Amino acid sequence: MEISTKKVISTLGIPRLIIITFMIVLCIMAIFLKLPLNDLLSDTLVRTGMNGVLVLAMVPGILSGIGLNFGLPLGIVCGLVGGLVSIEMDLTGYTAFLVAILVSIPISAIVGALYGYLLNRVKGSEMMVATYVGFSAVSLMCIGWLLMPFKAEEVKWPIGDGLRTTIALTGRYDKILDHTLSFDILGVTIPTGLLLFFFLSCFLMALFLKTKTGMAMKAAGDNPRFAVASGINVDKQRIVGTMISTILGAVGIIVYAQSFGFFQLYQAPLMMGFAAVAAILIGGASARRANMIHVILGTFLFQGLLTISLPVANKIITEGNLSEVLRIIVQNGIILYALTKVSSGGD
Repeated sequence: MEISTKKVISTLGIPRLIIITFMIVLCIMAIFLKLPLNDLLSDTLVRTGMNGVLVLAMVPGILSGIGLNFGLPLGIVCGLVGGLVSIEMDLTGYTAFLVAILVSIPISAIVGALYGYLLNRVKGSEMMVATYVGFSAVSLMCIGWLLMPFKAEEVKWPIGDGLRTTIALTGRYDKILDHTLSFDILGVTIPTGLLLFFFLSCFLMALFLKTKTGMAMKAAGDNPRFAVASGINVDKQRIVGTMISTILGAVGIIVYAQSFGFFQLYQAPLMMGFAAVAAILIGGASARRANMIHVILGTFLFQGLLTISLPVANKIITEGNLSEVLRIIVQNGIILYALTKVSSGGD
C-alpha cells in the first residue's frame, strides 16, 4: 500500500494531488450548498472538450524548444477566418465545420512558419516575444475585421462596414460535436462527440511524436547541442513545432466556437492563450516537457476548478459577484507558480 501511494504521489506530483483533493472538497461543498452538482459536472466535461485542442496546441511548442506558446491568438485568428469563410459559403452541419477547419489549416500553417522564423531570431526570449506577438496580432485584426470583404448578412453589421463583434452559429454547426452520440449517466451529460474529437487529436499528436520528424523535433527542443551533433536542423524543427502549435490553435477555436455557439472577434482572443497555458501547467507540464496526460488531466482540472469553485464561492459570499475575480486569480496564479518552477526544472 505504501509503495502504491508513493507511486501515485511521484506520478501526479504534490500540486496535482492538492488540486484534485480541493476539487473533491468543492464537489462535497456544492452538495451541501444544494447546487446542481450533475449540471456542474456536465459543464466541466463540455468545457474540457471545448478547450482541449487549444491546450493541446501547447505541446508541440514546448517540445520543440520555444516554450509555452503565449502567441496562441495567432492561430486563433486564423481559425476565426476559416470559420467566417465557411459561413460566407453558406454551409451548414458537419460540412461547414470541416470546411472551416480545412480552410484554416493552410492559413495557420503559413502564419505559423513566419512566426517560427521570428522566434528563431529571438532565442531565449520566446515566451515574452510570443506574448507581444499574440497581442499585436489581435490588435491588427481589429482593423482586419473592419476591412475584410465578407458579404453574408449574419457576419456584417446591419449599418456601416465591418464584421459583428459576436457571430452566432445557430443553424450552422452550433454544438454539433456536443450533441453527437451524447448520453446521460446519473444526470450527467456526456458530450461524446466533443470528447472523442479531443481524444482523437491527442492520439494523432502522440502518433506524430513517434514519427521521425516528431522525434527530431523533441530532440531539438530537449538538447539542441546534441541535436546539432546528430545532424538535426534545430531551427527547422522549431519552425515545425511552431507551425503545428498554430494549426492546433486554429482548429481549437473552431471546436471551442461550435460548443460555445458563437464566434467572437476583435479583442475576444486576446487572453485565450493564458487559459491554455494555465491548463497544461496545472496538469504537470513545464516550459520544457509536456505529454498527452498533462493535456487531458490539466484541462479537466483547470476547467473543473473554475466551473465548480465559482458557483460555490458566490453561494458562500452573497455580496457581489466574484466569478471573474476568482477566475483571474486562479488562472494567473497557476501560471505564476509554474513559471517560478522553470529554473528548478519543474515540481
